[in-house]
Amino acid sequence: MSVPKYVKRKLDLDDIQKFALMKFRRNVSDILQPHHDDHFLCRWLIARSWNCENAEKMLRDSMKWRQEYGVDTELKTWEAPEVIKKYEPVGCCGYDADGAPVIIVPFAGLDVVGMLHSVPKEDLIKATIQILERNLDLAFATGYNELIVIFDMDNFNLRQYLWRPAAEVVITLIQMYEANYPEILKVCYIINAPRVFAVGFNIVKKFMGPCTINKIKIYKHDPAKWKKILVEKIGADNLPKYFGGNLTDPDGNPRLTTKIAQGGKIPESYYMKNLQKDDPENEKEYTIVTIKKGDKLKLKFEVDEEGSFLRWDFRTDNHDIRFGVNYTDKEDKVTTAVALNRVSAHQIDEAGVLACQSPATYTVIFDNSYSLLRSKKLFYKVYVTPPIKELSVTPTDGDISLFKEEDKKPSEKIMDADALNELEAKEMTNGMEKAVISPVH
Repeated sequence: MSVPKYVKRKLDLDDIQKFALMKFRRNVSDILQPHHDDHFLCRWLIARSWNCENAEKMLRDSMKWRQEYGVDTELKTWEAPEVIKKYEPVGCCGYDADGAPVIIVPFAGLDVVGMLHSVPKEDLIKATIQILERNLDLAFATGYNELIVIFDMDNFNLRQYLWRPAAEVVITLIQMYEANYPEILKVCYIINAPRVFAVGFNIVKKFMGPCTINKIKIYKHDPAKWKKILVEKIGADNLPKYFGGNLTDPDGNPRLTTKIAQGGKIPESYYMKNLQKDDPENEKEYTIVTIKKGDKLKLKFEVDEEGSFLRWDFRTDNHDIRFGVNYTDKEDKVTTAVALNRVSAHQIDEAGVLACQSPATYTVIFDNSYSLLRSKKLFYKVYVTPPIKELSVTPTDGDISLFKEEDKKPSEKIMDADALNELEAKEMTNGMEKAVISPVH
């Protein structure tokens, strides 16, 4: 893609920030490279609230990480496996008026379970680094040094992320981004966000810094609204027609698939091994019970570790059933976590996850008390899994090592009020707060 010429963005710093920048440049002069200009240095200072010592530690750690991964050497010529090239959903469609590259990610096209069956986890990380570096090169060439990212969540299904390895790799990539690519984001638009997205975001935002969270704008499935905003902020000539712009493929495809890879379901012919069989969580057998007419099944789980997850997967034969979850805290106060509602589990398997408080006793309820004529046959897996800790990525021979970061605390800051308004939180959570029931397609 040819890069248009733009006027390089000027830094607008006050005297205190100018002094911090000068001091920071002097302190890290031994590791700087020729292309590390003031814009580059300010990224690290902003990420650490203009604290020179903290910014220096962050930059030195990142430079060491780049060396370990060969980001500026071997990784530049590394060839990603075919399956990643064919099924990684991402592409650049143009630039906004300031020169920020516009990156589009059709997120539902990411078959993360299939990807983890097909390539080592480290290859997926390397490919993500390559994508980030390639797009940053575009941003550096225009002089703006920041990216616009559009995540299209149309047809997003939470269920594959209930598989722990999939959730862990997503969190690992987020942490890698936060630690090594501060302040490269101009704005992130998340469009077509379904109700279940609020639950997933509630979990992953704990691993994001406040600077990132504040740049995220979320819109539900309302094309008239988000198309208008995208065109106003980016321009129709730099957006695919599907996103409200003028760009199409030669055959008229509005998604601009010649530039934006769409991803898709990965054929099992690419699979190296069945990772789900190696995962103890997926070895759990379904429990089969018959809930008599007018009766209920209650399952109790003691949760002692903060951040644990209650997970469920169930179906019924022929008829629906009521499902809900509540918890009792140490003061014996009972709180509804998932409102008791009838679920058509005889039509589509139901799966969900709940981020738990502790200490507490969680009660999962399958309720057939409303049925005076029919008993219900239920197939279920309900279990508690431990918290997903903060993970750090270090390249090793053939895989990655994951270890807890003791000196970092995930940000607890929620996204800004405008973003929450776009989600229409009351409607999207539907009384379920931190939980979701996701149909299996």
